[in-house]
Amino acid sequence: MKKKGKAYLIGAGPGDPGLLTLKGKKYLSRSDVIIYDNLINPSLLNYAKEGAKIYYVGKKSGQKELSQNRINKLLIDNTLKGKTVVRLKGGDPFIFGRGGEEAIALVNKGVDVEIIPGVSSVSAAPSYAGIPLTHRDHNSSFLVATGHEDPKKSKSNLPWRYMSEVGTLVFLMGLGNIKKNMKKLMENGKSPSTPAAVISRGTFANQKTIIGTIENIASRVDKDNQVTSPAVIIIGDVIKLRDKINWYEKKPLFTKKVIVTRAKKQSSDIIEQLSYLGAEPIEFPSIEISKPKSWNKVDNAIRNINKYDWLVFTSTNGVESFFDRLKDKGIDIRELNGLKIAAIGQETANAINKRGILVNIIPEDYRAEGLINSFSGIDLAGKKFLIPRAKRARKILPESLKNLGAKVDIVSVYETKMPNNSNQREIRKLLKNNQIDIITFTSSSTAKNFISTFPELNRRNRAIIACIGPITANTVRKFGLKPDIISKKFTVSCLLKEIEEYFV
Repeated sequence: MKKKGKAYLIGAGPGDPGLLTLKGKKYLSRSDVIIYDNLINPSLLNYAKEGAKIYYVGKKSGQKELSQNRINKLLIDNTLKGKTVVRLKGGDPFIFGRGGEEAIALVNKGVDVEIIPGVSSVSAAPSYAGIPLTHRDHNSSFLVATGHEDPKKSKSNLPWRYMSEVGTLVFLMGLGNIKKNMKKLMENGKSPSTPAAVISRGTFANQKTIIGTIENIASRVDKDNQVTSPAVIIIGDVIKLRDKINWYEKKPLFTKKVIVTRAKKQSSDIIEQLSYLGAEPIEFPSIEISKPKSWNKVDNAIRNINKYDWLVFTSTNGVESFFDRLKDKGIDIRELNGLKIAAIGQETANAINKRGILVNIIPEDYRAEGLINSFSGIDLAGKKFLIPRAKRARKILPESLKNLGAKVDIVSVYETKMPNNSNQREIRKLLKNNQIDIITFTSSSTAKNFISTFPELNRRNRAIIACIGPITANTVRKFGLKPDIISKKFTVSCLLKEIEEYFV
């Protein structure tokens, strides 16, 4: 008899990917099958293991979606095949998420189920809007209710009289019924002047908060076309504290859409920092790092590594690829004993340091010209240099070293190419409608590939172009575009700092 699989109902949180629990991430990255709906942040799917089968099942208001029965069947069929299945649900699966129904359906078929709670929008959206659900000076209770009862019911099951008396009231999924629900509260004794708030897309970078009273909040929402579902509605005096506590919407890059063009495997740091600053990072990797077609020259250099005097790295990619090849060939890094090492840029040097190797030269100017200046006072006559780098790179460094008397071997340890991106149509639409605020380029390759893909990017487009240094900026200029931000130090952290200062 074939062994049954297991199902995990995981709460993904309300939107900010940082609110996914550690346990949720752990099992998400181990699953064979992921079934998710519209309310989750799609960036969480990056945690899926390679080869995992991913199903989108909809659940977007007003649009066609997979029925609950068919979702249940999808869960059951895959677990009965012996698969580990994750049902990834927005917020918490047991708070108006129909997680209970899915769990029962699985248990009835003898499937082992585990529930991993998530951060609910009940508390997260108000927190990100600077509204505490409880405060000893304002209330001692709060009540959570659906704002969208089953339309098949002949009458409401909600305790409207009691709801009108409770300290803080939270409605979920109530945007479409907001006018009717506010009227119901007033009919049951709630003062029309009671503060009310609507938080749309809570914890996302495009969060929108509307403040009013239960008498006028519906009309204020109608006038603002940026208020969309999902939305959380808060009623109560605690809303008055928002003026002092509001923190998320004050972040320097709040609501800014930022395109990240760095290679996917290297983009996590810039995405994390952009999110911290309140931005909405949009991944569009315009380079992909791949192995060289042939390792022959690299392997020959490794076999004769003790004949070199200097080992020069121009990028973190070069470091990673070279040392990975050493490992693949069974070469101990102690074989590098006696070689002096130079690195362009602190990030490149850090990648070398992580391997327990100190770098002899790091130029203050993080580019080839800076390294050449560092060598200009050193006698290089007859010295042998090995430069592991990309297949296509600037010629200035090896040529200048040769002019200083050095013998230089260049080996290609990686290649770059333009990857296939599924969101190309989405990016094109955003650019056309001037809805992109910032485009970041961390190398000439990322700039060249991105601009070539989107020739509609021109001077009339309002997107701020941020480049990691003058070499990348010059590449942008060659396409007739003007770089707005050029980082003085050629590191991601410096680039982000200058982006932040640009908007402050």
